[in-house]
Amino acid sequence: MYKAIVLDLDGTLTNSKKEITPHTREVLMKAQEMGVKVILASGRPTYGIAPLADQLELDRFGGYILAINGGRITNWTTKEIVFDQILDEKLVPELYKAAMDNHFQILTYQGDAIAATDINDEYVLHEAFINKMPLVHYPDFLNQLYFPINKCLIVGEPTRLAVLDKQLAKQMEGRMSIYRSCDFFLECVPLGIDKAASLKRLFCQMGISLDEVIACGDGNNDLSMIQAAGMGVAMANSSPDVLAAANFITLSNEEDGVAYAIEKFVLNA
Repeated sequence: MYKAIVLDLDGTLTNSKKEITPHTREVLMKAQEMGVKVILASGRPTYGIAPLADQLELDRFGGYILAINGGRITNWTTKEIVFDQILDEKLVPELYKAAMDNHFQILTYQGDAIAATDINDEYVLHEAFINKMPLVHYPDFLNQLYFPINKCLIVGEPTRLAVLDKQLAKQMEGRMSIYRSCDFFLECVPLGIDKAASLKRLFCQMGISLDEVIACGDGNNDLSMIQAAGMGVAMANSSPDVLAAANFITLSNEEDGVAYAIEKFVLNA
């Protein structure tokens, strides 16, 4: 029997409205009542994941939030941060320069708000919509920031951002991890941070083997955890690489794909 379910959020657990449907919630509640732990694993900051964790009552069932693609793990029952990896602040000026030189915007998280160089940019606004967090304008970004931070996000037009992705990955090699979580989001995180690496730390503490874990996702930042889990589940709307790596392809995030997979492998197993 599977002991834990790890769920990406955007494009996986939530639909296009960034909501958990009643059916998916019902299925996840049944799984938790059976003793299965739920871990929400996302590139979002903790604040942007918290409302969904509360909706699923992770505090009551001993679930966890894995935020910033694994950069911070929080026990949602105790609110204790059990793992936290911060970004080297000396590297942030290089990220800022790369963004500004290429006419992109850069943002990070400060308390319960998103701090960005342009709060009217369409991609910055999308990040605020995803996380349901207010925006704060940092026109003097480098001097207004207060540390520590877990990541920066460079946002912009996908075709041009793909070029910067390759350039910045080479520039930051050995110092920071750079990857796109979607076409218009370039994640800049501490070296070696990804969902699978952080999940291994967490499950070691919990006494759970990765063979006893179901991991559901759709994007390339979910690839490592889908490959590491005993049952890697790709949403029908997943990227080609995720579809190819999965043990099982479920329905899309608009069709309660998470619920379908859990019914198949947990409730009806």
